[in-house]
Amino acid sequence: MSENIVKDMADGLSHLFYPRLCEGCNKPLLQEEEILCLNCNIYNLPRTAYHHIHENETFMRFAGRVKIEKATSLAYFTENGLLQHLLHRLKYENRKDIGYFLGKTLGYDLQQVKWAVGFDAIVPVPLHPKKEAERGFNQANIIAQGLNEVLNVPVIDNVLYRNRFTESQTQKSREERMLNMREAFSLSEALLLKDKHILLIDDVLTTGATLEACALALSQAEGTVIGIATVGIAG
Repeated sequence: MSENIVKDMADGLSHLFYPRLCEGCNKPLLQEEEILCLNCNIYNLPRTAYHHIHENETFMRFAGRVKIEKATSLAYFTENGLLQHLLHRLKYENRKDIGYFLGKTLGYDLQQVKWAVGFDAIVPVPLHPKKEAERGFNQANIIAQGLNEVLNVPVIDNVLYRNRFTESQTQKSREERMLNMREAFSLSEALLLKDKHILLIDDVLTTGATLEACALALSQAEGTVIGIATVGIAG
């Protein structure tokens, strides 16, 4: 009996006694479903469709501040909403499978538009080493890995780094956030990104201060063209 058959049988027995449940409605998932059932994925995840709209809200948050080619967000991030639940499980309950799923879902959206074809590298927003050590992983990097599976674009996670541990941004205004993030990021190997089309990735866009600081650092590499994509966008 092959290893694959044995694995499939073991998975089947495991799901019989411990069924996988939808993170949205808590109903058992079908074999071909992951994280969300088809109904929650299509109807309950509040998608933006921004990848079809050039001057969308994500793009406009950077307008006049940093030069980017395109920008999009997968879904709206609202208090007590489904996306908040998913990202909370990812970040604080070590559910890396959720981050990977969200990255793939974002990737499927980007496959639908011409502007997303031709990226040379995916660069996740880095955490400070202290924060990453505490959490055990960088959620943006997990999302980027899922995106890589769909778009087949390499993830470069060792070229952009955070210079210092910044204070929490939660209670700060946009101006305060920008001051907090000023010169917070640097490039370790600018030549690695020379003349490359880069997709910068993060989990949630709020004021855009962190992504703006990252984009400014990336723009120091000669000839770079930068796009931005996030899983969520907060109001």
